[in-house]
Amino acid sequence: MTSSSPLDITRRDFIAGAGSLTLSFALPSHAVAQSEEAGVVDQTAELPGSLAKAPLLDSWIRIGSDDTVTVFTGKAELGQGIRTALLQVAAEMLQVDASRVDLRTADTGQTPNEGYTAASHSMEESGAALLNAAAEVRTILVKRAAEQLGVAASTLSVENGVVKGGEREFSYGELVSDDTLHVRYQGLAGRPDPERYTVIGRSLPRTDLAAKLTGAPAYVQDLRLPGMVHARVVRPPVYGARLEAFDAAAVEALPGVLIVVRNGNYLAVVAEGEYQAVQAKRAAEAATRWAGGMTLPERSEIYDVLKRSQAQVGVIHRTDGGTRNAARRISATYTRPFQMHSSIGPSCAVGLFEDGRLTVWSHTQGVYPDRKAIAELLSMEEDDVRVIHMPGAGCYGHNGADDAAGDAALIARAVPGRPVRVQWMREDEHAWEPYGSAMTVEASASLDESGEIADWTYDVWSYPHSTRPGGAGNLIAGNLVATPFSLSPPVNIPQPAGGGDRNSVPPYDIPGARVTKHFVTDLTLRVSALRGLGAFMNVFSLESFVDELAEAAGRDPVAFRLAMLPDPRAKEVVSTAAESFGWDGWKAPSPNHGRGFAYARYKNLAAYCAVAIELEVTPETGLIRIHRAVAASDSGQIVNPDGVRNQIEGGIVQSASWTLYEQVLYSPERIESRDWSNYPILRFDAVPASVTVVPIDRPGEQFLGTGECAQGPTAAAIANAVRDAVGIRIRDLPYTPDRLREILQPA
Repeated sequence: MTSSSPLDITRRDFIAGAGSLTLSFALPSHAVAQSEEAGVVDQTAELPGSLAKAPLLDSWIRIGSDDTVTVFTGKAELGQGIRTALLQVAAEMLQVDASRVDLRTADTGQTPNEGYTAASHSMEESGAALLNAAAEVRTILVKRAAEQLGVAASTLSVENGVVKGGEREFSYGELVSDDTLHVRYQGLAGRPDPERYTVIGRSLPRTDLAAKLTGAPAYVQDLRLPGMVHARVVRPPVYGARLEAFDAAAVEALPGVLIVVRNGNYLAVVAEGEYQAVQAKRAAEAATRWAGGMTLPERSEIYDVLKRSQAQVGVIHRTDGGTRNAARRISATYTRPFQMHSSIGPSCAVGLFEDGRLTVWSHTQGVYPDRKAIAELLSMEEDDVRVIHMPGAGCYGHNGADDAAGDAALIARAVPGRPVRVQWMREDEHAWEPYGSAMTVEASASLDESGEIADWTYDVWSYPHSTRPGGAGNLIAGNLVATPFSLSPPVNIPQPAGGGDRNSVPPYDIPGARVTKHFVTDLTLRVSALRGLGAFMNVFSLESFVDELAEAAGRDPVAFRLAMLPDPRAKEVVSTAAESFGWDGWKAPSPNHGRGFAYARYKNLAAYCAVAIELEVTPETGLIRIHRAVAASDSGQIVNPDGVRNQIEGGIVQSASWTLYEQVLYSPERIESRDWSNYPILRFDAVPASVTVVPIDRPGEQFLGTGECAQGPTAAAIANAVRDAVGIRIRDLPYTPDRLREILQPA
């Protein structure tokens, strides 16, 4: 990337998607694995991954006559390393050096529509599409070379994009014409042979980290365009408040202020300089009078409110049998509060309205859905709106990114011809982002005389876990404009993935099991997708309860789980985590030390993960110190082993923060968690002293995704370790020092 200064990047460079980092790793020459018998795929069959949405090869791969290789994905780099993994997949299948691959991500102007980057689907959807599309591109080009040489394609090989083996060599660029790759995927390449992989399965350095680690432009927050101006939004004090009066003149007279944008209850200021915009925002806040607004429930009553609310109730899982010689019944209730994404960098977007067209740079996780919402908000045609993804400083779920993009779009239209940068303030992010839903679970089960589970009942209450745009009504701006848009009715994600009921179905062979969801759409606080959705709470509850049953049965918790697991891959993950931890023979080194174990397969259909935790509790202070975390995972074919470890390590750390610290504080009058003092997160000195991840590779198996598999098992393992350390079962999240002191040091 070239620019006159680290933060002065040309508009053209970012519109063109320039600036991606690539690294050079030479691939050895080896023969192309051809399958003459592969034939053509059934046109009515479902295509691999996102090829089903975009079946044309040049939606994914384009090769120029100058031998440039451009690869496209509709998925966004969120810090999960997907740019590196997808680049590896494409380089492997095309048999070109990774340094030659220009990977373009999530841009409505040039990449396929893959919906949201969410639910650990990137490798399953985009990875599978690129694996197959790139293999087919290579097959087509080798076949073209064979036809020109008059030889069998199986006699040729590819070395760094050059087809060799005949009387002359052909580069890929010599074999393409304008329409060569503008064809539907046919399945010509056959099944790839994992034994031949030289890039997939290697830990190539992450392409997104260099800029982040050196302070170079990396995030949308860093974007600077020529002639750019700065905006700040003035938010109501509480949901639903109306802007009753505003003294615009007092703000418009301030130095640098270009315009005050008011549209109904929506209010923003635009200034030449960023600090001038901040000053104008503060002045506007003092010059406004708001009326009305929602009264929030008492925080102490939220779980009763949740259970009293009208809900969509349905049994999502039932097994036959049960109640065989039930000797003992155990019941428990678990709770999780509202929790934030708590992104380190507040949300940001840049909008440019020029010649009747709008471009928005955003860290949204869904450029196409966000484009649809923005087009509706501004009454524009979708084709006249372009949304380009840039990484944001904090994400994994539906935070304020889409709303900031809506702000940038609305304000940019009022300042045509000049890029408008909208940067949220910390209080905006904390008070207005969509939170992870509060939830509560009631579980009960019977043990028979031999200590086996005889029946199982599980009820989960939850608000929605997805209110993403969608429509303009799912944007804050869409709710505040003079003619507001309606919020799309929340819909629970159906099983087997689930939303609030995600991972509520036990992975064990349990007779007489019944799982019931209670989906509540009468919102109290604004909620949407937070990493893992309901899986975090359900795995915490389910795996805590399994430990309670194991304890009541007098069984080792790992052996108890293994005896009920029907899936051999699940058994291997559990056994690997336990062995790597040294579960058998472990002894507490001193009082108040404990160990805990938990397992889940994310969504019961994606990555497998088991986590063992060793920790220490200090009753006098209520502090929990995690000394050691050991995890084992199985996410199918591993593309980048370090990437898998990174995701699980990050999941463990984030889950520890959720489990030990995080909860949104609010009163009937307002959200109180508006800064880090009222919403503490895990600090560096509380990060587990040791984290070990053991990935289990499954060459040739489908990609299962890794990003969200560790959240639930980590929380439950911490809960089970605390029980082991102090002999008390705590069923309410989070395990704050105040809560633990109250429980362990009662007055």
